[in-house]
Amino acid sequence: MSKSNSSNPSSLTRQQLLQKVSLSNPIHLLAFGFGSGLAPKAPGTFGSAVAIPLLMLVAMLGTTAFLVATLLISLLGIWVCERATQDLGVHDHSSIVWDEVAGMFVAFMFVPITWETLILGFVLFRFFDIIKPWPIRWADTYVKGGFGIMLDDVLAGVMTLACLHLALAFII
Repeated sequence: MSKSNSSNPSSLTRQQLLQKVSLSNPIHLLAFGFGSGLAPKAPGTFGSAVAIPLLMLVAMLGTTAFLVATLLISLLGIWVCERATQDLGVHDHSSIVWDEVAGMFVAFMFVPITWETLILGFVLFRFFDIIKPWPIRWADTYVKGGFGIMLDDVLAGVMTLACLHLALAFII
């Protein structure tokens, strides 16, 4: 499912997108998830997948480092996503996936990183990000700018986080 804000993400052809994006630009490198957002299909899924090795590495540094990284990734994302939308001329283009990276970090706060939690968290995050239940859909529709781009994925991360903690308490 493509992002559904006021501008139509398909208003750029793939060729136009690739002409406007330069991964040598650090803002683009982050906004487009190290290039994963340029995947021709399912860029949000690829962007979410890019987060997995990053969060595994940061989790090895401990809980405090993970929380600080999550906060920094999220705050930096507001600015990075806003700048990328300005460069593209399209709000919340589906190829901008730094918000998925941040949402995945939120999803794994205080969660032990195991293959079971990684798979479940990834699937749950993609579910919430695609289906967009309330309040995610509200944020996606009404909150604009870099903050709006980040907010719906952070909320998807919070919902995933709640489900992961319930699973840890009762199932895993």
